[in-house]
Amino acid sequence: MKVSDIYKNGRRSLSFEIFPPKKDADLHNIDDTLDVLCELKPDFISVTFGAGGSCNCNKTIELAHKIKEKYHVEPVVHLTCLHYSREEIDAFARVLTEAGIENILALRGDVREDIPKKEDFAYASDLASYLKSTYDFCVLGACYPECHPESCNMVDEIKHLKTKVNAGTDVLLSQLFFDNNVFYDFKERCRIADINVPIIPGIMPVVKAAQIKRMVSMCNASFPLRFQKIVDRYEDNKEALFDAGMAYALSQIIDQLVSDTDGIHLYTMNNPRIARRICEGIRNIV
Repeated sequence: MKVSDIYKNGRRSLSFEIFPPKKDADLHNIDDTLDVLCELKPDFISVTFGAGGSCNCNKTIELAHKIKEKYHVEPVVHLTCLHYSREEIDAFARVLTEAGIENILALRGDVREDIPKKEDFAYASDLASYLKSTYDFCVLGACYPECHPESCNMVDEIKHLKTKVNAGTDVLLSQLFFDNNVFYDFKERCRIADINVPIIPGIMPVVKAAQIKRMVSMCNASFPLRFQKIVDRYEDNKEALFDAGMAYALSQIIDQLVSDTDGIHLYTMNNPRIARRICEGIRNIV
């Protein structure tokens, strides 16, 4: 099933993001995580992707195939392009097609000094355009409510996003944010720019102070005062930070749901306890 079909009748989605384990020894742990996540009946699960490596040894594709075949949940495979040639992207696309995977999150990928850039795809919009013109995938894209770290301003951000959507992107998943008003303002700017595809807010519950600070520095998300107080007060109390962070994330999600959002994309950090707590908190909310 293509993810874009979910939204045709106005239905909202619930989805999770996971990442492949770095060590083969951790494959059993990811199975335990998937047991819990798939029991919660998400509409899809996205699987992150690292630059480098061939499609034959890529854990992302292996994990996505397992999600589809064993758990009967639609996977969305993250696919970066900056460090791959057209021939390598074709190889990935063939493997995904043979595995019955229909959904790709098209990304540029981070610039890395240890891996040379290739010439075929400079931006995610280039990858989206190529996939849509050559294959039969549903193409998802990333968006940044507070600007991509390399964008000059929000005007440029919306302009680039419009290019990405015009290239064939069907659904947008947002980077994490902690202030819903920022997302609502961003979404309004998108609608004014005639960007009318579903825009799914990405929510990351705070469970570890060091982890969240690292993520915020990477993705340019701001700390609202209410959120900052939680981190300042509980960063040295693991369980208290978990409970307070989950409550904050749940309040964000409930506000999104009553504001007629297109869905919720939850960054689980491979922690099934997070997903279960959130799903229990919104069980009766439609």
